[in-house]
Amino acid sequence: MKKYIQEIIDVGNKIYNKNLVSGKSGNISKRIKSTNGDIVAITPTLTSLANLSQEEIVLVDLDGNLLTNGKPSSEVNMHLEIYKRRNDVNGIVHTHSPYATGFAFSNKRIKRLEGFGEIKDPFLPDIEYEKPGSNELALRVSENIGNSDVLILKKHGVICVSENLKEAESLAVFIEESAKTQFITYMLNSAEDII
Repeated sequence: MKKYIQEIIDVGNKIYNKNLVSGKSGNISKRIKSTNGDIVAITPTLTSLANLSQEEIVLVDLDGNLLTNGKPSSEVNMHLEIYKRRNDVNGIVHTHSPYATGFAFSNKRIKRLEGFGEIKDPFLPDIEYEKPGSNELALRVSENIGNSDVLILKKHGVICVSENLKEAESLAVFIEESAKTQFITYMLNSAEDII
């Protein structure tokens, strides 16, 4: 179990150091499949992802019952609802990365760029705002993520899912770089109109 928990800690450090989360924002989880029922390891609520310890990671079952001490992320239900709907998902990274979240607060959508799988839709899917940590958000995310690997949460942030936590982390980094590139493009195009 310790190696799974360490993976969450490592991903937390990486996404914090890459400025995909700041302060005490964002959350990460990993599904650990078991014949006795799946266990979900998740980051705690109101804790920076920068320097997590093994003891801080919280274990729950798919119904949200605590298996260890601690208080899981306030968005634990969002993670659990995704795991219940998507048996192929074993890692989830939720960020508030500045460029992608900037798009989430605007009326512009993020284009899906080459570099992370086949482009079936020109834009990343998004959903309208629901209060963070609410059951409404958890249900809306799980209902709308479909077979996608990313979902933009309007006026909130980004959620990335994958068969493993490393891929979900890589996707979160890629989405932020895609948003940054598109933001720079918009700015350059705007400057051309002025000059």
